Amino acid sequence: MIEANDPTLQSWVEVPENSDFPIQNLPFGIFRTSSNPSPRMCTRIGNYVVDLAVMNYLSLFEELEIDNEVFKAPYLNDFMSLGKEKTRAFRNKLSQLFRKGNEEAENLSWHFLHPIDKVEMLMPVKVGDYTDFYSSIEHATNVGTMFRDPENALLPNWKHLPVGYHGRASSIVVSGTPIHRPKGQQKPDADKPPVFGPCKLLDFELEMAFVVGQETQMGESVGTNEAEDYIFGMVLFNDWSARDIQKWEYVPLGPFLAKSFASTISPWVVTLEALDPFRVAGPKQDPKVLPYLEYEGNHNFDINLEVEIKPEKGAGKVVCQSNFKYLYWNICQQLAHHTVNGCNLNVGDMCASGTISGKDPSSYGSMLEISWRGTKPVDMPDGSQRKFILDGDTVIMRGHCEKDGVRVGFGETSGQILPSK
Repeated sequence: MIEANDPTLQSWVEVPENSDFPIQNLPFGIFRTSSNPSPRMCTRIGNYVVDLAVMNYLSLFEELEIDNEVFKAPYLNDFMSLGKEKTRAFRNKLSQLFRKGNEEAENLSWHFLHPIDKVEMLMPVKVGDYTDFYSSIEHATNVGTMFRDPENALLPNWKHLPVGYHGRASSIVVSGTPIHRPKGQQKPDADKPPVFGPCKLLDFELEMAFVVGQETQMGESVGTNEAEDYIFGMVLFNDWSARDIQKWEYVPLGPFLAKSFASTISPWVVTLEALDPFRVAGPKQDPKVLPYLEYEGNHNFDINLEVEIKPEKGAGKVVCQSNFKYLYWNICQQLAHHTVNGCNLNVGDMCASGTISGKDPSSYGSMLEISWRGTKPVDMPDGSQRKFILDGDTVIMRGHCEKDGVRVGFGETSGQILPSK
């Protein structure tokens, strides 16, 4: 176990009980303040955001010899490009500085600690390319049951490769960004021509995404045994979906306007090193996969996930409780398949998991499944019902791991739906 993950470690910074951000986490993000509007790199501990550029200016990382421009960059891409050896060493150094008893850092803390409610969190990564996978067998089975033959819900290729498609990177936004209801073609009546207008069946998809931290060259492939060397960390990911637009457009080439209008991510990138203690075995894969998809060790993570729908006025309701460990195809298999044809990776590329559903209806990761195509409305605390997402609703996703008294989390990602422009 990496020393920074030691469950007995405590910090001189006060960390509230059940915080997602103890000293064992130390995720990375980008922030700014009203007094200093320049975006810059940060970490978080408890309810404080830590200005890493200021810490470096105070020579607290001097022996690591990292250029201060890395900490003043508007995205984490330059930091991730330093490589796993350097970024691991940096996280370990942060852990040492924030441990109880480090008086030097504590005495200087007024220079670099900012209360979380006094900062603005920004998009953490400059995303060049985005791939969305389809890695939950429960989700794929549910969708196949709804729209095809329940006896043959999975398409013939599904258990042989991690299905994915190339999505739109420009519309990935950070938590808190409002989303306008998309418009597009729909065909509600099979016997009539298509119509155009605002989406009527707007949905969320509960996903997580990994962030690529190292590039490859065209023609190179990354094996499952080395894939994690290329993955910096993970974020919560809401892949907003316009189901009525999707139904009409997705044959033969898959989702387009139904997905490209927006995806929302959490502002904190949690490193794979912080997630290391929460590894679990993945589901048994049958039939046996081809050799390039075989792997050793545990590459699923026990991450508790939930989704809350909060109306514009009134109390919210948790409509889904799922877990990242349910995924049939793990992150190493996803990356290996992504590059097996020689496709090159760039730092900042983002690969999402696809909707994460479990076997129980309470763990279904989309309204399409929760309401079973609108036939089972969800009762809300204010007496209203939801089949899909209404204007004014805010969808909030949360995720955390917990073991040996330590909770490591992602905070939350939220987005409010506004009317179409």
